[in-house]
Amino acid sequence: MRFLRSAVLLGVLALAGCQTNDLAEPPVPLGDFALGHNIVVTSNMQKVPISRDATPEAWEAALEKAMEDRFGRYDGAKLYNIGISIDAFALAPPGVPLVLNPKSALGITVTIWDDAAQKKLNDEGKQIIVMEKMSGETMVGSGLTKSAAEQMETLSYNAAKAVEGWLLENPQWFGLPALATAPAAQVTTFNSKPAAAVAATPAPAPAPASVPAVVTVTE
Repeated sequence: MRFLRSAVLLGVLALAGCQTNDLAEPPVPLGDFALGHNIVVTSNMQKVPISRDATPEAWEAALEKAMEDRFGRYDGAKLYNIGISIDAFALAPPGVPLVLNPKSALGITVTIWDDAAQKKLNDEGKQIIVMEKMSGETMVGSGLTKSAAEQMETLSYNAAKAVEGWLLENPQWFGLPALATAPAAQVTTFNSKPAAAVAATPAPAPAPASVPAVVTVTE
């Protein structure tokens, strides 16, 4: 038992510095972006069965603050409105350290509009899932070391940072050059069929439409 306690303590000390907060640093360039409307809705929000309770109002306040803290730093020439729907959440309850150690998580869907053009920039909502980053606190279960409000603050920070990362993948929305796309890989095939037979081979059926990508971020 003494050895187990010592191992846990060493792990906590080693991981205590893992949590980072980059809001004190200058924001990464995002062209002409400035935050317009910052809207969070919870009408379709679901709670994972193993979770602490949290009210829709508390979630809306936490995520709107995190979005304002991150995107309110930008002072570009155009306004962009960001709407977020909270889809699901899990706030880790107190568990058994190192045995039953549930993690907190938050799932959201994001849409962005050009305010002046009244135009939605992403055809489909961007689905993002964020979780807690491994730290000295989450190693033994954040349900044991954090209140529900603190867990929501951490997840909201991570969600806002993930939204920023998604926007940076689409700089053309904000008057910047689009990111270069990597050329398709050239695949060499070895086929014993004559060239004419290969050319006559029917093309494969088109793949079904893809579903919105899901980004998982742990901070």
